Amino acid sequence: MSDDEIAAFLAEPRTLTLVTLGPDGFPDPVAMWFVPDTDGSVWMRTYAKSQKVVNLLRDARVAALIESGSRYAELRGVQMSGTIDVVHDVDVICGIFADLMIRYEGMSSEYRASAIEGYRSKAPKQVGLHLVPARVVSWDHAKQAGGI
Repeated sequence: MSDDEIAAFLAEPRTLTLVTLGPDGFPDPVAMWFVPDTDGSVWMRTYAKSQKVVNLLRDARVAALIESGSRYAELRGVQMSGTIDVVHDVDVICGIFADLMIRYEGMSSEYRASAIEGYRSKAPKQVGLHLVPARVVSWDHAKQAGGI
């Protein structure tokens, strides 16, 4: 996919599979909602005491997969490899929460400021996750000549 096609693909509300390295060195995949940023990075939030955060504090390297399609000729996806910055800033965490509510729950953007304020008491138990990809690979099987 081109950069524009990747951006359009990531703009759709999909689930990202985030893969960290567990304490035993094996991959530890989890499903995450995410918000794409204009620079190609993505933002997520989670509980600060979650296993994925423990994993990230030990080793910030990750892989992430966002995919769609139920038949071979429909398969499309983006794989990101890079690192995650764990962010403790309450304002950032509240902003991620509000953006996730707009993206996945259909909340009107006019309520973003209210959602931020309403989430402020819960945010200190959370962290923001900022995935900065070093490598992005994509595919779109619909582009194959003649399908399979």
